[in-house]
Amino acid sequence: MTRFGYTLMTEQSGPRELVSYAVAAERVGFDFEVMSDHYSPWLTEQGHAPHAWTTLGAVAHATERVGLMTYVTCPTLRYHPAVVAQQAATLQILAEGRFTLGLGSGESLNEHVVGHGWPSLAQRQDMLGEAIEVIRALHTGELTDHRGEFFQVDSARIWDMPDEGVEIGVAVAGDRAIERFAPLADHLVAVEPKAEIIESWNDVEGAPRIGRDARAVGQIPICWDPDRETAVARAHEQFRWFGGGWSVNADLPTPAGFAGATAYVRPEDVAGSIPCGPDLDAVVDAVSAYWEAGFTDVALVQIGDEGQDRFLAEAAGPLLEKLRAAAP
Repeated sequence: MTRFGYTLMTEQSGPRELVSYAVAAERVGFDFEVMSDHYSPWLTEQGHAPHAWTTLGAVAHATERVGLMTYVTCPTLRYHPAVVAQQAATLQILAEGRFTLGLGSGESLNEHVVGHGWPSLAQRQDMLGEAIEVIRALHTGELTDHRGEFFQVDSARIWDMPDEGVEIGVAVAGDRAIERFAPLADHLVAVEPKAEIIESWNDVEGAPRIGRDARAVGQIPICWDPDRETAVARAHEQFRWFGGGWSVNADLPTPAGFAGATAYVRPEDVAGSIPCGPDLDAVVDAVSAYWEAGFTDVALVQIGDEGQDRFLAEAAGPLLEKLRAAAP
């Protein structure tokens, strides 16, 4: 059965609001919730970037049933992997086993802020591979020393480890990343509904098989509103950066850079790629691309802080009914 999630988007809401939305999303029936881990919003119009781990701790305490996940944390520059290992273990205890650690190679927007520059993609992937090795070692609960190419760990131990451990999802896109990270991960994370991603993952020797041993978690933005023009305007203001693609989005360092890169993106361009307005069937049609590609989990992003309460109160329940009726 396909699972449907709700995105706690730190770029567009403050921390107290995010906790409130998390509780409401659980109440309305979402299966899981993912949270972005950003130091900066994509665009100044979004206007927020609270600390994800602090907020997730509050969400874990305020909710009871939904799965939780970082979507995704970069454990290489802004955070040392030893710190991520400790954060994840603590959060898993607070969530009583509901947390999955989503990891990725990051974006310049969030990682350049600590002054270590922005490495090439190949180096970022090397760093991510070594970071996963460090996190896995620390999650044994044993005293750990590590001397690697990028990271050093001296006599470190996670003192509060959850009995069930912490499963790891890794964000991948191309064949090179899939081949490298599929054997290191418990689950796949991707933002494009491409069947070849699932097929390539399942073809990698030593990788947990999607649909049997592993989940494939995707994400899709929507902008529900009773008035379509309002929805299109909001999606354009808040989410016009989305169409740039990973190769662009990973490397731009500031919201000003994203504003410049999207200066000529029109509202109709955004509406052509993101379902906007009150038509729930259009949302179902867009989401169906993920389950048709073989994804097991899909997280929805309702664009904009404005209207979030109304979406959860009026549209989310009927939308979930339609999605579950249509999904395999």
